[in-house]
Amino acid sequence: MSEEKKKPDNKRTVDPAALQVLERNEGKIETAYDRYVNMQPQCNYGRTGICCRICLQGPCRITKKASKGICGAHSYTIVARNLVRSITGGASAHADHGRHIIYTLLEMLEGRTPDYTIEDPAKLRRVAQRLGLSVEGKEDRELLQEVLAIAVSDFTKLSGEPCRWLETTVTEGRMNKITDCNIQPRSVHTTIAESMGQTHMGVDADPVNLVFQGLKTALADYIGMHIATDLSDILFGTPKPVTSEANLGVIDPEMVNIAVHGHNPLLSEMVVRAAREMKAEAEAAGAKGIKCMGICCTGNEVLMRQGVPLVTNFLSQELPIMTGALDAMVVDVQCIMPAIRAVAECYHTRIITTMPHSKIPGSYHVEFSEERAMEKAREIIRLAIDAFKERVPGRIDIPQVKNKVTAGFSLEALLDIFAAVNPDNPIKVLTDAIDSGQLRGVVLLAGCNNLRVLHDHSHATVIKGLAANNVFLVSTGCVAGTAAKLGLMNAEAVEKYAGEGLKAFINMLNEANAGKLTEKLPLVFHMGSCVDNSRAYDLNTLMAKEWGIDTPKVPYAASAPEAMSEKAVAIGTWCVTLGMPTHVGVTPEITGSALVDGIALQIAHDVYGGYFIWEEDPEKAVEAILAALDERTWKLRVHRLAKERYETATISAGW
Repeated sequence: MSEEKKKPDNKRTVDPAALQVLERNEGKIETAYDRYVNMQPQCNYGRTGICCRICLQGPCRITKKASKGICGAHSYTIVARNLVRSITGGASAHADHGRHIIYTLLEMLEGRTPDYTIEDPAKLRRVAQRLGLSVEGKEDRELLQEVLAIAVSDFTKLSGEPCRWLETTVTEGRMNKITDCNIQPRSVHTTIAESMGQTHMGVDADPVNLVFQGLKTALADYIGMHIATDLSDILFGTPKPVTSEANLGVIDPEMVNIAVHGHNPLLSEMVVRAAREMKAEAEAAGAKGIKCMGICCTGNEVLMRQGVPLVTNFLSQELPIMTGALDAMVVDVQCIMPAIRAVAECYHTRIITTMPHSKIPGSYHVEFSEERAMEKAREIIRLAIDAFKERVPGRIDIPQVKNKVTAGFSLEALLDIFAAVNPDNPIKVLTDAIDSGQLRGVVLLAGCNNLRVLHDHSHATVIKGLAANNVFLVSTGCVAGTAAKLGLMNAEAVEKYAGEGLKAFINMLNEANAGKLTEKLPLVFHMGSCVDNSRAYDLNTLMAKEWGIDTPKVPYAASAPEAMSEKAVAIGTWCVTLGMPTHVGVTPEITGSALVDGIALQIAHDVYGGYFIWEEDPEKAVEAILAALDERTWKLRVHRLAKERYETATISAGW
């Protein structure tokens, strides 16, 4: 075999724009694609979860020679502890996001954040009513104070009463199950602290007890996410359908180009606003203006609300810099590769960190301040304008690849679209389509990118496979970024990839909303960032309530074809706990214990109705997801027929 054939392929992506940059680079600048190849082979002990580093006696790894850790911990204890800590890390990241939003709103009420206002008072009132608050005769600021008091309580309380953001957003059946299994979180922060203490060396060795704590922590993650979504909508507005573009071709060589990257909309919203005010300064530097674009979930946030284009998703975040035309990358928290700074050293691009707990050595740092938000945003933009002046024209090479995107589908926006067909009961439009067999069900596509599989390939394959089989698709996070980049989030994709049932359903919605929407509806409905998975679960809950059942009976599944982060582990775990079959396209680090793996794949179904599906082959994953949907649709039909035949008051509660 020749040396050329032995050389590992570092072009592990199906994104045509990314491939152009990588082929032009030819290994001159190291990227994540190179580092993945250099990392092979990866540690199989870590991959299966049987490596323990919790105490300083380790690391301990389970082998044929050493069947227990030095302390005597079995493989099932080590795997379970590692799993709980991973869930806890994910919950902590989302809690960080939600806590920051709460703090900003509290400061706003005190008059200390003049650049922030209540943008969506109608959403404020809907949230308040859902939480059980009276809204009559109350001004917005008074009502927001009451809502925030509940949010703070759900984040910090020590007492055992249910968290309001949990019990008011799930079905009664789910809440009963959570209570019966004693996995009800006291609060977000308390549960995170409990989990770290419980997994300390010499505390809990019972794998089942540890798994239950993991489920509790995942529910705390759900609470923190839902709070963040609701409060962001109140602060910045609830997303409505918007048209934009995606992929590296959105970079404009004649503009000052600024990418906002991370997960926190508090800063990115201000950068977008300031950019629109500072065109004259950019023109004075020789540019035609300022163009903002997004990466990862900050990108999803400003796409949904402001129509800002997406330039790329997580795995290819280094590549916009390598076009030679990105002037600044502004980062906040989560999913930011430290390597972006090393790539920027080869170009004129400014890497600008903004959070005190998220810094990169050698980067510019503009400390974000809620009290001086617009002032800080202008400071950031001026750094980008300065960088524009240092461009090297000969190094600019932008792949001319971009696609139209229709996004902005909050739950409210979806229901508004359904209401054009059935104004009295919008959700019935979706459930009727499933009852009639026009749709097979609903799938939430979520999660990250992961080089253990081909970048964007698993996402695209699962999307196309499910669409061809008449599944209604909603999406968040970096898989939404894939759909946007590859042209799967527009009306043209409906004609190209949708099965006849799905196509007819979307066309019916288009006709009912004629004159109301500026663009026809897409193949995949973009519901937002990582935290906005709570929106997608609210859709599941509405479907369950319409049918009069609990969520484990709803033909609704989740899929994370390229899962990567601890946040994905936390989200997947609460999806299962709240009753959803959940496909993961990268097998997580728990297979070193048959017991813990079996709980995830089998026992979870018996207790909670939801369960995991590990399947790295995306075509086989499509088959498994369709089988899960079909089983639920069939059982729902049988149980409803039994209800009619035997004239019972309710449908069977079993699943």
